[in-house]
Amino acid sequence: MPERIINTTSIRMIACFAFDDVMSLDVVGPLQVFASANAELERQGRERGYEVLVIADAAGPVPTSGGFRLYADLDWRELELQATDTVLIAGGDGVNRVRERRDILDWLVQVEMCVPRLGSVCSGALILAEAGLLDGRLATTHWSRCDEMRKCFPKVDVTEDRLYSYDAQGLDGDPHIFTSAGVTAGIDLALALVEADHGRVIALAVARRLVMFLKRPGGQAQFSAYLTPAIGTTAQLAGLLEWIPGNLDGDLSLEALSLRAGMSARTFSRVFTRDLGMTPARYVERVRIEAARALLHDDGMTVTRVARLCGFGHPETLRRAFQRHLSVSPQEYADRFGRRPVAVPV
Repeated sequence: MPERIINTTSIRMIACFAFDDVMSLDVVGPLQVFASANAELERQGRERGYEVLVIADAAGPVPTSGGFRLYADLDWRELELQATDTVLIAGGDGVNRVRERRDILDWLVQVEMCVPRLGSVCSGALILAEAGLLDGRLATTHWSRCDEMRKCFPKVDVTEDRLYSYDAQGLDGDPHIFTSAGVTAGIDLALALVEADHGRVIALAVARRLVMFLKRPGGQAQFSAYLTPAIGTTAQLAGLLEWIPGNLDGDLSLEALSLRAGMSARTFSRVFTRDLGMTPARYVERVRIEAARALLHDDGMTVTRVARLCGFGHPETLRRAFQRHLSVSPQEYADRFGRRPVAVPV
C-alpha cells in the first residue's frame, strides 16, 4: 500500500464531488462554511485558510435534484490529490448510479491513500461504503437510508442518530474517513473541520455569521419522521399498527397487544420483531414519542398533559424517553419547534 501523503501547505484545498441529480445543499452548504471561515480569518488579519472547488465527471454545469445546475471547476480525474487536504462526497438522488461506477470507486480508494481527510455528506456515505472504505468504521447517513446501509454493508458500524462521525482526536469518531447525516448535517461537519483547523473562536464566528449552532444539540432524530411505513407486515399486524396510534394512553403491554393480534405473546413478539425490525415495546415507545413531538409543536400543550395523552403517565418518564431517543428534553424540543404567536400590526 502506498504511503499516505500529508498535505503541509497552510491553505487547505477542499474538493466536493458532485454528480448528476446531486443534492445541491450537500455541495454548497459545506463549501460556504469554508468560504465564511476565509472571511473571518481575513477579518482578523490572518491568511485565508481554504481553497474550495467542485469536481465532477467534467468541468461545467452539473444538474442537481433541484432542477437547476451547479458549476464544476474540474474533472475529478484531474484533481491533484497530493495538494488536496479534504475530499467530500455529496449525496442526492444520483447516488445509486455513482455506486455502480467502478472507475469512481477505484478512484476513491486512491483518494483515501493520498488525502488527510475523506468524508461524505448525507447519502454520499453509501458511495464510500460501496468502495469498501467504511468497513469497520463508525458511519451515519440520512435517517431514511440508515436501514439500507446497514443491510447492504454489514461491516459498517451504522449509527442513526448523530450528525457526523468526524472527531479530530479520533476518540469519538474518525479524523481520516468520516460521514455526516442528512443534508444540513454537512454544514455541521464542515464547522467541526474548521474548528479542528483554526480553533473554536473562528468556528464560532462562522456559526454566528451563518446564524446556526456551532454544535447542534441532539442528533438527526429530532428532524426525522421517526417511523417510516412498515413494509411487508403481516395482515395480522397491519390492523394492529393502525390501531396503536389512537390508543396511546391505554394498555399497550406485550400481553395486551398479543391478545389483540390473536397470537401467543411469544409468537407475537417473534413475528413483530421479524416484520418491524424492533421489539413491540420499542415500537410503542417510538410511536408515543412521535405523537408527543407532534403535540409539543402546539404552544397550548404542557409537558405534563402531553405525557398523559401519549401514555407516558409522568413527565419524568417522557423526559427520559426524549433524552434516550432525541438527546433533548421535551421542554427543549418545545422551545425549539413549538409554534410562537406572530404579532400582526394593526
